Amino acid sequence: MATKVIQPKRLNDPRPRYSHGIIADGGKLLFIAGQTAVDKDGNVVGKGDIEAQTRQVYENLTAVLEEAGGSLKNLVMTTTYIVDRKYREGYNKVRMQYYKETPPTSTLVIITGLAHPDYLIEINGIAVL
Repeated sequence: MATKVIQPKRLNDPRPRYSHGIIADGGKLLFIAGQTAVDKDGNVVGKGDIEAQTRQVYENLTAVLEEAGGSLKNLVMTTTYIVDRKYREGYNKVRMQYYKETPPTSTLVIITGLAHPDYLIEINGIAVL
């Protein structure tokens, strides 16, 4: 898959946090459901710990991508939901450990709650394989 980052000169450059736009050539689209901090056995990982939960979410995203034949490099768009603004720094700290090259486009939304009261974060995505 060939990609090209779109960074208009008249907009602030947000990299390395995220990219404004990405053009992807060829491949199949993979739509990834919202991933939460749940392990293989259905247990919530890192109750009350945004960094531990973010790591588990990224491991879950990676598992879906790898099963489809890709990696985090194939992500072109993510939407992240966190339950409190205070978790933004911890989320970003862990997130940056997973994006070694060009990060996907990204939207961060602060909401009042997720499907389970112990969830602090949920991320869905679109990848091109």
